[in-house]
Amino acid sequence: MSFQDRRKESRPLSGEAPFGLGEVFFSRTDDRGVIRAFNYVFQRVSDYQPEDLLGKPHKMIRHPDMPRGVFQVFWDTLKAGEVIGAYVKNKAADGLHYWVFAVVVPCGDGFLSARIKPTSPLFTKIVTEYEDLLAAEKKEGLSPEDSALRLLDRLKELGFPDYHSFAAHALTEELMARDAGLKNEEDRKIKDFRSMLQNSEDLTKETDALVQEFEAMRTIPHNLRVIASRIEPAGGPVTVLSQNYGTMSRTMSDWFATHVLGEESNFASIKSAVNDSMFVECVARILVECTTELNKERRTIDGISMEGERNILAKLESDQRERARAGFMNVNSEADRILNACKVMHRHFLGLSSTRVLCKIESARLPTEGEALTAIIDQLGVFQGRISAQLDRIVTLSTEIQAVEL
Repeated sequence: MSFQDRRKESRPLSGEAPFGLGEVFFSRTDDRGVIRAFNYVFQRVSDYQPEDLLGKPHKMIRHPDMPRGVFQVFWDTLKAGEVIGAYVKNKAADGLHYWVFAVVVPCGDGFLSARIKPTSPLFTKIVTEYEDLLAAEKKEGLSPEDSALRLLDRLKELGFPDYHSFAAHALTEELMARDAGLKNEEDRKIKDFRSMLQNSEDLTKETDALVQEFEAMRTIPHNLRVIASRIEPAGGPVTVLSQNYGTMSRTMSDWFATHVLGEESNFASIKSAVNDSMFVECVARILVECTTELNKERRTIDGISMEGERNILAKLESDQRERARAGFMNVNSEADRILNACKVMHRHFLGLSSTRVLCKIESARLPTEGEALTAIIDQLGVFQGRISAQLDRIVTLSTEIQAVEL
């Protein structure tokens, strides 16, 4: 009995194809998805002979249980020159199936896909989501484009603003579950990136609260001007305070527009930069494991230069590491810009404090409007204190993000 016959006998008759938690496999295609190269683990798990894979379309292993919308997102991302990660169910030649978490990287005039076995709790949830999406495709006759939109909307409901943020989260979940299953040490870089991502999410919460405080404070300068007009000419200090807070309002509006609000703001950028760097760093780790697997196999496959594939993997890994480093520098740059902006706002508040104290002294000698003025000035003090405290928390979070060394 040949080795191949014994190998086939070791496969179950139905269900899941043998694919170990510690294994990783890859395949490389041209830009049309035609297979150019692969390693032995891919051949073994898919149960094809090399000649049945080389030069064939990669979609030959696509399982009918996969929603078409997932592949629409897949190809839209790749055509934009971006790296993508996704849960995929594949079909082996003997009818068995195997789930993977695949990361696909643009590679020359094609793509390289590296896969690990998914085992996290998130994977179980996504299987159900895929089943629901596939059922919707069949029942409603959804086009791939409509199915992709349905998928993205569902991810937003699950708390992911876009597919890339979901892919980054899923990849870290799978790598952590894999390390736990293999009893490997915890990946420090993943831990640090997750901590940075949590801090960037906390930054968003703090700035949301900051915006609300500022919105609540907006009417106060107007009320001050009304009181100042009633007590002229004694309202000079009140007028100055009103003007100063009016200037502060405009300054804060500009600050929010630049650093807080919109997709291009510093706060939005820092979260995106952390997420991207985390994803790319994890992709680089999987590429390293592909090289390790290839070196361990020491097999030759007709039509494939394994040395050439090692060189390609090494170059891709180097490129992804460089992307991760550049992204990390971008994170630090955005954090630094936020810190500088917060310092400017603190200086504005310190300048207002002395004016507010003088105005409170002035209100004490006003016979009619003093009590109302005192109440407004006290209210301003409360707002100013809360906003200053939130700026302090933003500074702390930004400093903690910068403190991480990768």
